[in-house]
Amino acid sequence: MTLRAQKIARAGAWPDHAAADELVLDYDSRHRRRFRLTAVSGAAIMLHLAETTHIRDGDALILDDGRFVLVRAAPEDLLEVTASDPTTLARLAWHLGNRHLAVQILPGRLRLLYDTVIAAMLLAMEANVEKISAPFDPESGAYHHD
Repeated sequence: MTLRAQKIARAGAWPDHAAADELVLDYDSRHRRRFRLTAVSGAAIMLHLAETTHIRDGDALILDDGRFVLVRAAPEDLLEVTASDPTTLARLAWHLGNRHLAVQILPGRLRLLYDTVIAAMLLAMEANVEKISAPFDPESGAYHHD
């Protein structure tokens, strides 16, 4: 039997101790409208939202029967970018945005999905680039308020 989820409860707005199951999803799988998911328990869940939504780590899908399914961000291969000074880091962020890349902004560093071509570009622009594995939760964009 496939369970159905049509709503999201944002982290902090639902009783996280009440999670009936858990999903561990990469960034692409957390940015959907309709998608078939498999919970940690093996249960099949059909995501059916009104619009494409960025589901964040700690949010929950609300099943049609009212139960909550906790969403966790899966570790992914990322580039972690730092620079020698804030101005250089801002310039690097601008170039990444100019390429319409999803970027997570953290204190003193940027994270983006691993890409060898982008890594080479950043290194040529005096960035410090390290390949890491971590959950990815990029900015949603100026016109999205999730």
